[in-house]
Amino acid sequence: MFAMSAAHADTPVPLFSGMAPGGTVAGWTVLKPAPKAEDTVYTLVRDGETTVLRAQARQSMSGLIHAVRVDVRQYPRIRWRWKIAAPVASADMRTKAGDDYAARLYVMFDYPSEKLSFATRAKLKLAETLYGQKIPTAALNYVWDNRQPVGTIAPNAYTDRARMVVVESGDARAGQWVTETRDLAADFRAAFGEEAPAIVAVALATDTDNTGETASAWYSDIEFLPPAGGPAR
Repeated sequence: MFAMSAAHADTPVPLFSGMAPGGTVAGWTVLKPAPKAEDTVYTLVRDGETTVLRAQARQSMSGLIHAVRVDVRQYPRIRWRWKIAAPVASADMRTKAGDDYAARLYVMFDYPSEKLSFATRAKLKLAETLYGQKIPTAALNYVWDNRQPVGTIAPNAYTDRARMVVVESGDARAGQWVTETRDLAADFRAAFGEEAPAIVAVALATDTDNTGETASAWYSDIEFLPPAGGPAR
């Protein structure tokens, strides 16, 4: 299930398509950004001829995370497929109370903490103490939003070290599988104004703990790719 062609990253992401429906989601661990919230339920299911990951959120927030080491200079692109039943109707990415998404994909980077201001380091340390887990020093969150225009890049309502990137919005493509391909290097520059460091983890989440709604989403394989038009350097 971990095999990937030479055109993909040297450190592959475990493929849902190689797993058994109803089985263990191998290679992924639970991510709890909101420790007091109920867990979103993740299940391997059959969809047509392949296995995919189904997420079912009911006033819940948890994700799945896979630690990985990827050199963005060699593999600057990421590709995945996802599908939602519907957007989270009352979500609002500008507020903590509305920070819910039918589907989101996190990419976390090895950004040196010494480059952050003292105030930012202090805030991250406080958050880690409160939530009992490591807070990434830089992350891109690719989201399926309910209202913001595609292409919107904005700080997360809880921390500006995570930038939200709206890649789908609204319900026009709800119920359909959508393939996304993003230039990680370009997105990092647009979000943070500098070159991207190495990637250290990828995660996904469907969450409705802030709005109290329900949401369903499906995720297919996630792949890191070399530059368009050429092999990895």
